[in-house]
Amino acid sequence: MKTGGLVPFTATDYPGLLAAVLFVQGCPWRCGYCHNPHLQPRTADSPLDWDDVMAFLRRRVGLIDGVVFSGGEPTMDPGLGRAIREVRALGYRIGLHTGGTHPRRLAQVLPDVDWVGLDIKAGFQDYARVTRVAGSGEPARDSLRAVLDSGVDFECRTTAHPDLIDADALLSLGRELASLGVRRYAVQVFRPQGCADKDLNARGRSLRDWPGASIREALNALFPFFEWRRAA
Repeated sequence: MKTGGLVPFTATDYPGLLAAVLFVQGCPWRCGYCHNPHLQPRTADSPLDWDDVMAFLRRRVGLIDGVVFSGGEPTMDPGLGRAIREVRALGYRIGLHTGGTHPRRLAQVLPDVDWVGLDIKAGFQDYARVTRVAGSGEPARDSLRAVLDSGVDFECRTTAHPDLIDADALLSLGRELASLGVRRYAVQVFRPQGCADKDLNARGRSLRDWPGASIREALNALFPFFEWRRAA
């Protein structure tokens, strides 16, 4: 597996657990608000040697509870399943952050995953506006179905920026997700930190209170668990 980075300790990337985060290199989508655009390309060699990563994780046994595979897009990497099994064998709980680019590989690894954070970019018919890749809504929908069918604990979350999804579209998306069986949903208000898109950054600075209390209340009513994650 091509590992592009490692965070040794986090209390926010796996709900309720102390964890390390492994950032898998590569993503086929080009979302303008991506906070890790340097991880989108895949290099010939892995930036971090996997044996070194495993040696680090062995030293952390008993100090942290879980390991999160993030990215980039982890399901793009054909070595993901084997890497997850090796880490799980150390006794860690496994978290996975994914945009749902590769639903077949996602379905293959879900039996070894304990929690999934699934990014839902927009209404599935509007995905290309965010990902800049035609047809990207179809694998995202298939990935959501795979997660729902697996029974694994998960949340869906959407990054809100008015250039990419307006308030009405956000509420429509919430209704669609609720109708499909999603129980835990979070809206993450766009943050310019780490974003390389100057236009999105310029338009996103006034988003702290967007899109208003009425939309937040309507979304809250749709889900047993809803969180509005405001910009810092």
